[in-house]
Amino acid sequence: MSSVAIPMPPVRPAWKRWLIDSAIARIIIFVAITIPLGLVLSVAFGWLGWVGNEPSHPLKLASGVLVRVVPPVTAYLLIVLAIERRRPAELAWHKLLPHGALGFAAGALYIAVVITLLWAAGAYRVDGTSSSVQWARALLIPGLATAILEEIVFRGLLFRLVDEAYGLLPALAVSALFFGGAHIGNPGATLWTSIAIAVEAGILFGVLYHVTQSLPLCMGVHMGWNFTQGAVFGSAVSGTSTGSWLKGSFTGPEWLTGGAFGVEGSVVTVLLGLAISGTLYLAHRRRPAHNATVPAEALPC
Repeated sequence: MSSVAIPMPPVRPAWKRWLIDSAIARIIIFVAITIPLGLVLSVAFGWLGWVGNEPSHPLKLASGVLVRVVPPVTAYLLIVLAIERRRPAELAWHKLLPHGALGFAAGALYIAVVITLLWAAGAYRVDGTSSSVQWARALLIPGLATAILEEIVFRGLLFRLVDEAYGLLPALAVSALFFGGAHIGNPGATLWTSIAIAVEAGILFGVLYHVTQSLPLCMGVHMGWNFTQGAVFGSAVSGTSTGSWLKGSFTGPEWLTGGAFGVEGSVVTVLLGLAISGTLYLAHRRRPAHNATVPAEALPC
């Protein structure tokens, strides 16, 4: 199967098809735009004195969001509009709030189920509550900004292009592998936690995007997932702890609790993710028109 993921006019020069239109070329172009733009923003915000982790400083909080969100979103929109010559239906404005809110609720519910199962197994207990949670930072940095960045990169770009060029299974494998690998350097990470992230989240978010074609929905699930496990239940989020409302403590073997990495490293989270992924995929396959595709809305040349 051709590595050119979107149909191009037959008269288009061959060099453009391989150096601009191919899936690999668009990934390279995305990286070439995202990294320099991110560096420019980081330097600019540093010069203005807006770089730091103080949650009470609105400009520093905003700059932390913008430096994570603006570069990948800009690069993605340029690729979709200028190279693919279509409107980004998967990132449509009218989907942002309703799909994002629905996804947030689903992600929060997912983590709540994981915590409930751990509590039932005697591996989690609540020792009290805290009134000093950095709600805004937890919602915006590991929540919103991380969700947008990672869903644009791993689902909007990597999964989508590989899916279009080679099919669903290679897309799931490649995007999940890179998603898990991206977390290998996190605090408390091990080979197992990277595999766990790849299976429970990489596959789940890939299937979710394949079924719904909605990046805001994936972003919402990702955001609700991160925010709830960290700011509500007190688990580390991919190895990083920021404080939580519930003073939760985890006891038991690391394969059950996730250890220092957080509940994303728990076998409970992995099994639940696989169960939901399989259910979503099978439900989608059984729909009468599951093979029907809606053509992308092309822009005028």
